[in-house]
Amino acid sequence: MAEDNRYSQTNAHRFRAITTPHLTAVKIASYLLTGIALWLILQFKLLGSLLAGMLVFQLIHLLTPPLEKRLPGPRARWIAVVLLAVIITSALAALILAASALFQHNMPSVQELLDQIMLIIDRARDHLPAWLWDYLPDGENELREHGIGLLKSHFRELQQGGKNFIVGIVHVALGMIIGALIAVGVTNLNHRHPLAAALVKRTSCFSETFRRIVFAQVKISFINAVATGIYLLFALPLFGTTLPLSKTLVLITFVVGLLPVAGNLISNTLIVVISLSTSLSVAIASLIFLVVIHKFEYFLNARIIGGQIEARAWELLLAMVAMEAAFGLSGVIAAPIFYAYLKRELMNAKLV
Repeated sequence: MAEDNRYSQTNAHRFRAITTPHLTAVKIASYLLTGIALWLILQFKLLGSLLAGMLVFQLIHLLTPPLEKRLPGPRARWIAVVLLAVIITSALAALILAASALFQHNMPSVQELLDQIMLIIDRARDHLPAWLWDYLPDGENELREHGIGLLKSHFRELQQGGKNFIVGIVHVALGMIIGALIAVGVTNLNHRHPLAAALVKRTSCFSETFRRIVFAQVKISFINAVATGIYLLFALPLFGTTLPLSKTLVLITFVVGLLPVAGNLISNTLIVVISLSTSLSVAIASLIFLVVIHKFEYFLNARIIGGQIEARAWELLLAMVAMEAAFGLSGVIAAPIFYAYLKRELMNAKLV
């Protein structure tokens, strides 16, 4: 009997050790401060700065180890910063030149754009129910008047949007600079005070989560864009069909694909709608293709993102809905990263 009691007490002690994590006041304070900081970032619209800084920080850490083999010491980090600055500057310059060339040589005139839009509307009218026809413009004049009316009614919003865009660019640039300075200034963390050390651990966990989910999502988005490009640019033309704005759709697929779950819904909707403007058979073929791609992406997500953060698609979608309701578009972008970080901290604390 005494032996059974000792066995029961030992199991009870092990159960308490597993289910009751050791949370000191310092750890609790670090969790609260980190949560408040993330909330303030969304509240004051500084998400762009955070993501840009984190991205630069991670890229510098990727570039530094090969350089440290030849240049030991802090010089390797500074060279990594210079290389990254050159790469980013060159990429932005190439993007500006490409955009300028596109607008000068390949962009259609306003009249050509109106003609193309009306062609898509006329084709869609043949495949849409009659009760939707009243919501479509009857001609170019009505389409032009409707566009001008929208511009006039939303002029202030457009003006404010332009200001917000410029401010956002400045925030992103400052975030990149801060991220580079932090990466260069990282020193030995073994002699910090308890709260500072706990905050460093929270930051390191968030940084690692960011690296995993962002780089994994870039891979998935690239694979998805390649598959979409093969379908739109090669498969459909083989059967004598070319969708309008095919190249733009491939680019949109890659960009919005950086948003887990929601990005695929956006790009798929655009592809099906434009396919419907060509013919019903093309729309059905596009829908079948997208369903097949989605099945492949579920497997891909499970292997890449799911394996990294141990979260299912419905968890990310629920987090995105909640964050969108609270913070708008910024919440949608931040939701996968913030949720993955929260789950990682809970798992480290043995709470889930």
